[in-house]
Amino acid sequence: MSVKSFGGRRLAVAAGLVLALGGGLSAQAAATGPRAGGGAAGDAVAHGSDTRGGKGAVAACSQEALGVSAVKEPADSKEARHLLLIVQNVGDKKCNLYRHPLLRLGADARTTVPVIEESDPNPGVPVTLAPGEEAYAAVLVSGGARDEYEAKSMTLGLQGRQPGSHVGRPIDVPMPAPTLYADDGQLVTYWTTASGFALDFIMSK
Repeated sequence: MSVKSFGGRRLAVAAGLVLALGGGLSAQAAATGPRAGGGAAGDAVAHGSDTRGGKGAVAACSQEALGVSAVKEPADSKEARHLLLIVQNVGDKKCNLYRHPLLRLGADARTTVPVIEESDPNPGVPVTLAPGEEAYAAVLVSGGARDEYEAKSMTLGLQGRQPGSHVGRPIDVPMPAPTLYADDGQLVTYWTTASGFALDFIMSK
């Protein structure tokens, strides 16, 4: 009888261990399941429009993917002091524009046009352009500073995901006027999909 009783206790203990282990695995699955799912969803929200990630990653906009133009603001202005730089995704895939254009006014420009830091609508977030969509940056050609010079060309450089990185070669921008009279007060805004938002930062200058 004692042997049978001992065997029964062994079976009961074994069954208890199975239940305990099973409960622990179920608890672990319950704990890790939603967290893993939430992490994937979080990554999709945080990086869905970035170049990080796997198959759904969006590449940086390149010269081949963009059509570029520049217009005077307002259009009937005699002076070309305020410009709107326009880029359009002419490719067949989404692409990202990072930070602001690396713009040079004139072939002899010593540096790129300084950016208006407060013009970034979503700091750290790229502007994602679907095929056919446009983005804008406003340009103040002259701010009434010293050292005015004549600029007969304008080039646009694109930034990559990492700060300080470049994508492709500089792009020649069609001139909105034969000559731009630039000075040390020139400024440019960050990329945005709202042209009015960009222009607000320069039209009063």
